[in-house]
Amino acid sequence: MSAIITGEAVVLELRPASFAARSVATAIDLFITLAVGFGLFLLMFQLAFMLDPAAIRVMVLTTIVGLLVIVPVTVETLSRGKSLGKLAMGLRIVRDDGGSIRFRHALVRAMLAVLEIYMTLGSIACLVSLFNDKSKRLGDMLAGTYAIRDRAPKAAPLQVSVAPELGQWAALVDIGRLPDPLARRISMFLRQGQAMAGNSRYAMAVELASEASAYVAPLPAPGTDPSVFLSALISERRDREHHRMGVAADRAAAVRGQLERHGVGGK
Repeated sequence: MSAIITGEAVVLELRPASFAARSVATAIDLFITLAVGFGLFLLMFQLAFMLDPAAIRVMVLTTIVGLLVIVPVTVETLSRGKSLGKLAMGLRIVRDDGGSIRFRHALVRAMLAVLEIYMTLGSIACLVSLFNDKSKRLGDMLAGTYAIRDRAPKAAPLQVSVAPELGQWAALVDIGRLPDPLARRISMFLRQGQAMAGNSRYAMAVELASEASAYVAPLPAPGTDPSVFLSALISERRDREHHRMGVAADRAAAVRGQLERHGVGGK
């Protein structure tokens, strides 16, 4: 399982799609492509008597390139890594770093798909996918992408609060210098710390509390549990940020109101 940490310290677990799920999604896409291709070729057959052989060859070549390369590249680029088959199976193609794919990623995947899926009836794609932990096919390896399960449950908001004994301290403490990266690490610890062994959890809490103490004034009373201190720190930081956002929104609304009244009065 892969993990990406967002700027809000939310850990996004990117679960690679299984070989079976990718196979079904590919089969759906392949069926749709063949069905559309059959319809287009049937239409061209009906029009063959109206066109010369050279025009027919151009139409056939254009149709093949469009179905196998242009359409898949366009769909994956605009949908940020999805296709009808992947949508049906709840999958998405992402970069190795978890980001959305772009045109060049979709193009590499589509070009290699012609060889490993269509020309070899999927045998190359199956063999390559079976021998890596993210079920990557050859196109994914060259493009730096892989498929994830897109229907993963969203992470619950971090639940932290200020302990009653730290209420007065939290109201007066200066935490404005606390670095964002450190705050994200503390939030990660508070979210995942319960899964750690007791000794490891306490040692990590002590380390983070010691690091955060350099940016906090005044410090809580001696003997305060480090986990309680960290929870209060993040809770107060979150509440102050929400307050600042609310104040900024109120000011923006007030300015808009003044501008609207000024505009009405000037007419």
